[in-house]
Amino acid sequence: MTQPYSWKRNLIILWIGVFFCSTAYSVSIPFIPLFLHNDLGVDSHLEMWSGFAFGITFLASALIAPYWGSLADKYGRKPMLIRSGFALAALYFTTFFIHDPYVFLILRVFQGLLAGYVPAAIALVATNTPEDKSGYALGIMATSGATGGIMGPLIGGTVSHYIGNRESFIFSGCIVLVAALIATFFATEQKFNRTGVRSSVIDDLKHATQNKAFMALLVMSGLAMFSVMILEPLLTVYVLQLGANPDDASLQSGIVFSAVGIATLIAAPQWGKIGSKIGFSKVLFIGLLGGGIGNCLQFFVGHITEFGILRFAYGLFFAGVTPSINAMIVKSTETSFRGRAFSLNQSSTQFATMLGPVLGGVLGGIIPIKWVFIINGLMLIIAAILVKRQHMEDKMASSKAAAEQS
Repeated sequence: MTQPYSWKRNLIILWIGVFFCSTAYSVSIPFIPLFLHNDLGVDSHLEMWSGFAFGITFLASALIAPYWGSLADKYGRKPMLIRSGFALAALYFTTFFIHDPYVFLILRVFQGLLAGYVPAAIALVATNTPEDKSGYALGIMATSGATGGIMGPLIGGTVSHYIGNRESFIFSGCIVLVAALIATFFATEQKFNRTGVRSSVIDDLKHATQNKAFMALLVMSGLAMFSVMILEPLLTVYVLQLGANPDDASLQSGIVFSAVGIATLIAAPQWGKIGSKIGFSKVLFIGLLGGGIGNCLQFFVGHITEFGILRFAYGLFFAGVTPSINAMIVKSTETSFRGRAFSLNQSSTQFATMLGPVLGGVLGGIIPIKWVFIINGLMLIIAAILVKRQHMEDKMASSKAAAEQS
């Protein structure tokens, strides 16, 4: 029998693990352009090198994620936590010793290929939490990445300033190593059956395409991440256009970036609780609609303070999207497919993470940045309308029942 409240202990442990993993990423990765220029000697086409270094990891991760999901459903989600944690720590440590930009790109590919800590942690929480508590638990998990995203750049900026860009990778490696040790010694997975035959990735994709509700959720998940990332290369420029002093632009942009993360910390657990009561499709609708309206309103701001306040308000609504999608994935898929389900979800978000900044940068060069907020907002509002019209709660139940019978 599962020990009373063990799911709460697991939730705390995995929250800490994901927090460390997300913090490690945010400590060193934002400073890749500086590392390429100052430490690896890249003087020309720095933007192109930086773009490749960012994007190639997400592409590799998106392509390999279904394979790791298949292994997770065969051997357990905890082994995937351990595998990814120690592998990423080793790669961060290795980065400290390289001096060739091409070798750095190769390491970035491997970082994508060997990733998977966060989706494995989410899948483990989803499958080891009572169903009536899963929304709350997944809402809590959504705050771990947000917290790491807030703390990481602050820590990384301090580390890079005082001990150097190269040394920040050692620091990140140590943080990920802590996450790996947490998974190894403290995370638990209840009564996992490893006797089944491991499915092929092709079979998994065929199985996923037969579940219409799940496929709709993958689209929504990718769309939500795309919505966030399309603005990634534009926010700092927009801050400057709103009249920020160039000397203070980095600080003010950081505050604006953090506003959404802080809003997520406040609102995501509450949306998880609300979703358990009124239904997660309703919370998803509210989150997408509020996020869409919030984006459109950012078109009209005339001052950095107004922009920061609106970003915070937008974050309060949009914080409901990810935990709702994760909870709906749980409800629309059978337990034996859950590791693969969250890995396919990772593929969707990683493709969006790769494509968003590229398209955002292109749009920002063609039209005024404030119109990108309108396009982004209308996209989210249309998605909200589709969620409302599709009656996704009913589809989830029927899809899960059909999958369990097959």
